[in-house]
Amino acid sequence: MNTVVLKYGGSSVSSVEKMKALAQRILQRRDAGLDVVVVVSAMGKTTNHLLELAHEASSSPSKREIDLLLSTGEQVSISLFSMILNDMGYPAIGLTGTQAGIKTKGLHTRNTIEDIDVSRIQKHLSEGKIVLVAGFQGVNALGDITTLGRGGSDTTAVALASKLACNAEIYTDVQGIYGVDPRLYPNANKLDFISFEEMKEMAFLGAKVMEPRSIEIAHRFNTAVYVGSAHEDVPGTWIKESDASMEEKSISGLSVSENVMMVNVRKLPAQAKHMANLFIRLAENDINVDMITQSQHPNGMMDVAFTTSLEELDMVQSVLKTITDEVPQCEWDIDQDCVKVSVVGIGMRTQTGVAAKLFALLSDADIGFKLVTTSEISISYTLSKKDKLRAVDVIAEHFHL
Repeated sequence: MNTVVLKYGGSSVSSVEKMKALAQRILQRRDAGLDVVVVVSAMGKTTNHLLELAHEASSSPSKREIDLLLSTGEQVSISLFSMILNDMGYPAIGLTGTQAGIKTKGLHTRNTIEDIDVSRIQKHLSEGKIVLVAGFQGVNALGDITTLGRGGSDTTAVALASKLACNAEIYTDVQGIYGVDPRLYPNANKLDFISFEEMKEMAFLGAKVMEPRSIEIAHRFNTAVYVGSAHEDVPGTWIKESDASMEEKSISGLSVSENVMMVNVRKLPAQAKHMANLFIRLAENDINVDMITQSQHPNGMMDVAFTTSLEELDMVQSVLKTITDEVPQCEWDIDQDCVKVSVVGIGMRTQTGVAAKLFALLSDADIGFKLVTTSEISISYTLSKKDKLRAVDVIAEHFHL
C-alpha cells in the first residue's frame, strides 16, 4: 500500500476530545487504503509547562535533563492517541523518537536529524498497524534522548516522509499558507502552491507556518508537503518543486520578523582582520548573523552594522565588550526598535524592477529603512516598529498578496 505521513500540532491535540475527533479523520485515510504514520506534538502548552517546572527545580537546569523532560510531552500524546485508535478497533502502536529510529546529532535542546532507521516503522505498517511517532525528539550516538528545537515535529514528519518516499501532510489551526500573515493583513490570499525555495526563504525570514529545517529536508529529497486545517475540510497549500507557472508572479509572499535587533559597531580600524575577528567571535558563540553592512571612512576607520535575534542580546553584548577591550576607540550600540519586512518570490530571477517598485512604495508612504539586503529571490528591509503595519499594507496591496 502507499504510505502517508500526517502531522498534528499541539493545539490540535490539546485534549482527548480533539484527539478522538482527529482519529476519525485519520481512519478515513486508513480506510482509503493508505498505510498511515502519524507524528504528534505535545498536548497544548505542555512543553511550556514542562520548561517552567524545570526552572522551578533548578536555576540552571542541565540541557540534557531538559531534553529528557521535554520528550515526555510527545510520549503522552502518542500513548493516548494509540489507545483511542485501538479502542476504535484499529491496531495502532506508539513509538518514541528512539523507538522510531530517529538518530540525531548536535547540542542538546537543538539537535538535528542525522538519519532514520525506518525498519521498525515499516514492520508495524506491514502488520496493518497505524504508527504514532513522537515528534520533536530522537536519540544521539551516546544513547541520550534529544530534542530538535522549535518546530521539531514538522522536521520529524518531513524527515520520516522523505525516508518512506511519500508525502508529508502538516495539519494546523490555519487553512494553509498565506501570502501575508492574515493577522497583519486581513485581506491576505491563501496560496494553492508555493515552491520549496520560496517557503524556505519565507520561513528563514520570519514566517512561522513552517520550520526552515523541515523545508530544507523536503527540498533535498523532493518530498511534497501539504499544509492544511486540522479540523476543516477546505483546500490547503502544497509546497513543492517550482514550475514555470510559479514564476509568473514577481512576489509570492511577505514575511515579518519582530525578533530582531540591529547592532552598530563604529570606529573599527578599516582592516580585514578586525572585521574577521568580530564575526569569528560571534560565530564562536553560536550567534547567527543576518543582514550586514559596512562603510569605510577617509580617516582609516570603518563602521559595521548587522542584525541578529533579540534572544542573543546578552551574548552579543558580551562579545562586543571583548572587542572594545581590544580596540579601545571602538564604540557600539544596539537598536531594539526594529522589525524586518521581507518579500519573497522566485519570479524576481526573471522580472526586473521589483526593487525599484519597493523603494518607490516605501518612499511614497514616507517609510524609512535602516538596512536593506537581497538574495536571488528576496529583498529584506529593517524598519522601525512603528512603520510595520503601514509597510505590510502598501506592499501587500500593490503585489496582491
